[in-house]
Amino acid sequence: MNLKNYTTEVPASRSIGYIEDLLVEFGASNINKSYENGSCTGISFIIKVDGHNVPFRLPAKVRNVFTWLKKKKPTGQDKNLLAQAERIAWKQQHELLHLQLGMISMDQMEKMEVFLAYVLNVPENKTYYETLKDNKFKALSMGG
Repeated sequence: MNLKNYTTEVPASRSIGYIEDLLVEFGASNINKSYENGSCTGISFIIKVDGHNVPFRLPAKVRNVFTWLKKKKPTGQDKNLLAQAERIAWKQQHELLHLQLGMISMDQMEKMEVFLAYVLNVPENKTYYETLKDNKFKALSMGG
């Protein structure tokens, strides 16, 4: 399967800027970025939900995209593939966020419905999804 934007030349910094613009337009506050080895790995922000300030973190799993690219282009230079992976990860996150915010604007989804997996437990620095995964999803009643 070819992924949309996998050949993007849009710099990660521009996609990150677009994400910040969308979040501000949507009412987010306290927008922060996390970095590892000079690359942005996530954007944290606060959105008011039912009168409460709720923290969220959107990740960009650049290493996972790099692994996928390496399989598609095994002879590619790691430096170039890593730069491309960063562009892809943030471009995908920008487009997904744009679609999600549109769904919220049209009352097709609620804020928490869209962002529940990204709710951030600040003291543990883990999203709700990461916490569920760490606990083997035991908090979910999946039957059987």
